[in-house]
Amino acid sequence: MSKLVHQGHLARKRFGQNFLHDDNIIDSIVSAIHPLPDQAIVEIGPGLGALTEPVAERIDRMTVIELDRDLAARLATHPFLQSKLTILQQDAMTVDFAAMSQQLGQPLRVFGNLPYNISTPLMFHLFSYTQAIRDMHFMLQKEVVNRLVAGPDSKAYGRLSVMAQYYCQIIPVLEVPPTSFRPAPKVDSAVVRLVPYAELPYPVSDLGVLARITSQAFNQRRKTVRNSLGNLFTVEQLKDLGIDPIMRAENISVAQYCHLANWLAEHPSQQD
Repeated sequence: MSKLVHQGHLARKRFGQNFLHDDNIIDSIVSAIHPLPDQAIVEIGPGLGALTEPVAERIDRMTVIELDRDLAARLATHPFLQSKLTILQQDAMTVDFAAMSQQLGQPLRVFGNLPYNISTPLMFHLFSYTQAIRDMHFMLQKEVVNRLVAGPDSKAYGRLSVMAQYYCQIIPVLEVPPTSFRPAPKVDSAVVRLVPYAELPYPVSDLGVLARITSQAFNQRRKTVRNSLGNLFTVEQLKDLGIDPIMRAENISVAQYCHLANWLAEHPSQQD
């Protein structure tokens, strides 16, 4: 197996590294982010700096979070970037984004080219900090972007769709072909913008209940909700809440899931 080296760095499979090198795509992404000098800009997984450099050209300071020790060291000695970067050499899943926002004195603008293997858990981690985040721009597998934006009655609609749309307005930005990366991944990618709501459209009193209902429903998505949620709601209760018991998980809207969660939170004896 040939080892893929880009700019002298061996792409590490365990970190899911694919490095962006297409200048036109890079320009489009930076224009979409539109970083301004006085903003708190944070990049997750800067890698070899394909996006870091053009973003840093427009601003004075930014924070980067890089797990790979070698890449963090490269950035720390980079002739142009080193004076502009605050480098956190750690796993983004362990970062307290609320504390970072407080330290920087404003909501964060987060961006990154996220490896497939961590993209979903990392987004769930970030959703818990949406009050500290102004917006997020992520390069993801196109399939994940499709899931983020999917509405009810589609195969792509799932727990990620519901939870992401609970917290954020989601806007697809552009599609990115495999040839834009080295090594080229076997899948198409896309950039998406997530803007946390200033006021949640369907506030839920207990997010743990919403998480439980959605995971239980979508883990058994082929079953009707009278079966998949049968231990939480009776058929009559579902009907009273405006849910047809023969619907499946993918037929229920974000607003309806939030309605179910609020009702269940008010009736804790229903939760076994």
